[in-house]
Amino acid sequence: MSEEPIPLLRVAGSHGEVGAQIGLAAADAIRRASAAPFDAALVERYRAITVEHLPWVVEELDGAAWAAGLDPLAVFAASVEELAGVPAPTGCTDLLATGDVTADGHLLVGHNNDLAAEDENDIVAIEWRVPGEPVVLTLGIGPWASVGWNDAGLSVTGNELTPGDERVGIPRLLQMRDVLTRRTLAEAVEAVLHPARASSYNWVLAHASGEVANVEGSASDSAVTEPAGGVLAHANHYAHPKMLRYERSPRAARSRVRACRADELLAGREGPVTLEWLREALADHEGAP
Repeated sequence: MSEEPIPLLRVAGSHGEVGAQIGLAAADAIRRASAAPFDAALVERYRAITVEHLPWVVEELDGAAWAAGLDPLAVFAASVEELAGVPAPTGCTDLLATGDVTADGHLLVGHNNDLAAEDENDIVAIEWRVPGEPVVLTLGIGPWASVGWNDAGLSVTGNELTPGDERVGIPRLLQMRDVLTRRTLAEAVEAVLHPARASSYNWVLAHASGEVANVEGSASDSAVTEPAGGVLAHANHYAHPKMLRYERSPRAARSRVRACRADELLAGREGPVTLEWLREALADHEGAP
């Protein structure tokens, strides 16, 4: 594991300008991510729907492609997780505690983001400044954000799911940029549940106001829940009874092991939740692999 700090890139300007700045700074990472072959006609269909509903997101991607000297359609194709097939047997876990159960009264969110080891050196933190929008901080690869926060008080993390009703639409990876421009929890939930979405994550949405929403989504359905007893844990499978029919992940059983262990740690903790406790809990390897 690298001991180098994650680099921080600060970009500012119009959507096309921030995309170009990211393309210049992360050209090698974007090139690697965009190297896989793809069905151009199918990707064009995803792109057309995204242009219809979120044209500014495509403007950012096109700016990145132009600056990196890459085919814009290839860069867009790298944004369509729905075309990737069966997910790898890794995953991410979220732990959340409201101010009622934390040591300092602050809402705390902990998140593990398990990417492949070879992706580690491509991770970048980006501060996005676009006029008229909240300032956003993201972690991800190139222009693709895995998690993020904005200065309106919104935290966006969550877990990859494998819904059985995926369709051609706005790629969920690109929805992340839209969600991070929202100022309230209600606006974020609305963005997550865009009717033209291609699929969905489990979205863990939290706001500095203390509001929290866990949104288990699919392309056509959703279930929104709140923390129970001030805490919440989620991994890479459907947990809400309403959503179980959409499950098609071969890793769901392993994900349930992680989620059950997270629930066990939360239930068995002594005292309030702290940042240190969250770090230790997310580093727990009970039940590996």
